[in-house]
Amino acid sequence: MGALMGLLLDPGLTGYTLAPDRPAREAGEFREAGEPGEAGEPGEAGESGESVNVLVTRHRGLPRDRMGHRLSASGRSLIIGALRATYGTGVTAGDLARDGLKRWSVPSLGLSASVAHVGAYSAVAFAPGGRVIGVDLQDERDRPHALRWLGDLLGRDEPATIRDFAECEALIKASHLTKETFAGTRLPPWRPGWRPTGTDAYEVRSAVLRAEGEPPLHLALACDAPAPVRFHYLEEE
Repeated sequence: MGALMGLLLDPGLTGYTLAPDRPAREAGEFREAGEPGEAGEPGEAGESGESVNVLVTRHRGLPRDRMGHRLSASGRSLIIGALRATYGTGVTAGDLARDGLKRWSVPSLGLSASVAHVGAYSAVAFAPGGRVIGVDLQDERDRPHALRWLGDLLGRDEPATIRDFAECEALIKASHLTKETFAGTRLPPWRPGWRPTGTDAYEVRSAVLRAEGEPPLHLALACDAPAPVRFHYLEEE
């Protein structure tokens, strides 16, 4: 049985923490799933129904293939589990839909969804009210060729960073962009919170997650309108 815990801001505490690259005023975003409370940027609505909800899960018991790589659950099953953990709502696979751009939604709940996984971790994001959402999760694996290629696409003289990589993947998941049509897209300089991309109304944001004794993970979101974000963490045996 998993124990549901809110992500922690204090980098001195054990377990999963958010790296100190977010402003302290957003500390109210980190609550246990289903717990009421305000969240988000000044001037934004704090009701949970208007927020983007993101569930990060560590799956401790994942099986491995013959090469020792962890076998992840399907995106569909991760979304179903995240709905149950975050909203207390049980749905079936038939309640999920995908549009022509392969974006997930839960029509009966009025939610759009996105899912990512790397190693033993997954992230599922939900957005309300007709918004579209993209989420990506990247680890610190060495990938020099991919980062040089992405740096070229972004019009830079240097390789992209892992944070850039995650933000671009999240933007592709949320928007009409593909890897083939991504050339010319530009990411704004990083700062905490949402940042406009210049691609229609889409904005991105990202943070670094640190698990004690493990390399950091880069979590990125993209949405067609800025919204308060509430993060949740689930430890699953």
